[in-house]
Amino acid sequence: FSEMSLFRGNLMDISKLRALRELAVRKTMAAVAEAMHVSPSAVSQQISLLEQEVGIDLVERRGRGVDLTIAGRKLVERANRIFEELESARADMAELKKVVAGDLRIAAFPSVAAALMPKTIQTLHATHPRLEVLFEEMEPEEGMNALRSWQTDIALIDDLNVPPGLLDPSIEITPLIEDVFNVMMSPDHRLAVMETVTWQDLEHENWVMDTASSTYTRMLTDACQKSGYTPNIIARCKGFEVTRALVSEGCAIAILPGLRARKDLQGTRICRLEPEIRRRISIAFRKGEKRSPALQVFVQCLEQHAAEIR
Repeated sequence: FSEMSLFRGNLMDISKLRALRELAVRKTMAAVAEAMHVSPSAVSQQISLLEQEVGIDLVERRGRGVDLTIAGRKLVERANRIFEELESARADMAELKKVVAGDLRIAAFPSVAAALMPKTIQTLHATHPRLEVLFEEMEPEEGMNALRSWQTDIALIDDLNVPPGLLDPSIEITPLIEDVFNVMMSPDHRLAVMETVTWQDLEHENWVMDTASSTYTRMLTDACQKSGYTPNIIARCKGFEVTRALVSEGCAIAILPGLRARKDLQGTRICRLEPEIRRRISIAFRKGEKRSPALQVFVQCLEQHAAEIR
């Protein structure tokens, strides 16, 4: 395939190429449909039309999911370059106009979002009223997938869930802030009088785990096992509200990020944890969009509020 051939005939319909790119990342029609806010049958139809237009199979079914054929992967590689050029052109036009306006889509995970997004959005609303910041809560890995597939413009990630070695070459990252994990317990817990708690101190405790990230759960379990025990997990929660309730009533202890510990945690006690677990939080965006005035002002504003926390 050549880039120019993709624009002949009906292939000028970018949505078909976008559906194929999404499928390369998300592996199922249902996941692509959810990301594109259409029905699975609409996604399937777009892929079928694209196959008819190029005259070759682009996907093959594997159980409940699909894999791209060699032709499908090659077409996605070409499509990626087309989308990169489109985004770069958009950034060029915005830079020439020097106008900070339009929609800017942000993906961030809960702890950093709660600590930084409200003030950042409020500041930008006051200083750049023509810029609309559209926020969606996503775990780091999910945010990276959204960034690769053009579902978001900026993703806030950390090095625990998205190791630097796994970053896409087309993605650029800017360090933002470091965060240290703490232990949360009820105020009348036997360890509540201590400023610092060790992993060994927690050996015989009941634990509640935040299951939003499997990487997070694995990290904490590994830390316990290095101290010679397996944590007794009595609860697994997707939301922090239930976790805090269980901890405040003395049912269990929990490990939480320092950024989250800055918020109101009435009815709990927060202690430092040693040896510490530290994570680096970064801003990720596509390289072609670095010159975008909207992206630049957002990053500057976010860095300013992160510096206040530091």
